[in-house]
Amino acid sequence: MKKIIHLTTLHPRTDARIFVKQVQTLNKAIPYEVALVVADGIGNELSEEKPYIYDLGSLRIWRFCRALVGPARAIRFIFKKKPVLIHFHDPELIPLGLLLKMLGHKVLYDVHEDVPLQVLNKYWIPEVLRRPVALSMSTLEWLAARFFDAIVPATPKIAKRFPSYKTVVVQNFPIKSELLLSASTPYARRPLKFAYLGRIAKNRGAREMVHALGSLRHLPNVRLEMAGRFDPEALKDELCILPSWSAVNYHGLMTRPEVAGLLGNVRAGLVVLSPTQNYVDAYPVKMFEYMAAGLPVIASDFPLWRQIVGGAGCGLLVDPMNPKAIADAMIWILEYPAEAEAMGQRGKKIVDEIYNWDTEAAKLINLYRKLIPS
Repeated sequence: MKKIIHLTTLHPRTDARIFVKQVQTLNKAIPYEVALVVADGIGNELSEEKPYIYDLGSLRIWRFCRALVGPARAIRFIFKKKPVLIHFHDPELIPLGLLLKMLGHKVLYDVHEDVPLQVLNKYWIPEVLRRPVALSMSTLEWLAARFFDAIVPATPKIAKRFPSYKTVVVQNFPIKSELLLSASTPYARRPLKFAYLGRIAKNRGAREMVHALGSLRHLPNVRLEMAGRFDPEALKDELCILPSWSAVNYHGLMTRPEVAGLLGNVRAGLVVLSPTQNYVDAYPVKMFEYMAAGLPVIASDFPLWRQIVGGAGCGLLVDPMNPKAIADAMIWILEYPAEAEAMGQRGKKIVDEIYNWDTEAAKLINLYRKLIPS
């Protein structure tokens, strides 16, 4: 059977956008073997029960070396497997994508983030170099867009940077009912717990959430269930020494079933991202996942998010830089459980009707059918 590969050297093999949504959806919808290629050192997964996962080997090396070694391993794999289409997910793979296009392959670039804006917030890039690097990435993406067969941005805002005639926006909305367990604890009987899922970083409210717990010491049973990876890893050491860290249950990375189980046993989900350019106009994936699980959300008070959360009446909006405001919202959720549960149900309803993967999957499938013969 002819092959299509999704390629990433940065993301985990369980990435929700790449594997759970795109690869698994396409593998069922089109008459090709759709596989995922990663570089995590865990090994191949070649089970007949799900799409194949191929491992290029761990790239836990210096960033510059990774940007060279990853593409070198990937191109050897591609020459061996001869896929009819390569759909890649990392900006550092753009040069490889251009080379593959020159060699006659069909290439798609999946743009998860506004990369130039993201570069401006990269702590590991010296500040004096951030603007030149951001400009270089913007130029590289502009060049790539002229050659690649299609661009697949994750948001309408990102899409504005690419030619409309070859751009298909596929938003990262949740799969209906994926995170809603029939056996979840009835809302009124749930423990006094809140959830934060995703990358744990300073500009994603990590410090503010932990500090907010300090204002809830009069409620000793309150806990924050935190799952994800620290970015940078040293941030964990900074947070662990805070007195209120004792109210955090840290889970590390979790599988999707584990996430569903966690969300079925908490009162609300937190998505208090900082007001950076990369976030204020973004559609936060985790917010929609909380809503899909029937949870009220405590979210940053950005204009776009206000339209969604305020319009649906599915949560509380706060100043994300103010731990006291976050704490007050958490207290409100606990003091008014009936209203909080109703918020969660309204959020679930709007996800079921609008913000779900079904419509996005259809756009991706249609794009593939245009690019490859049936």
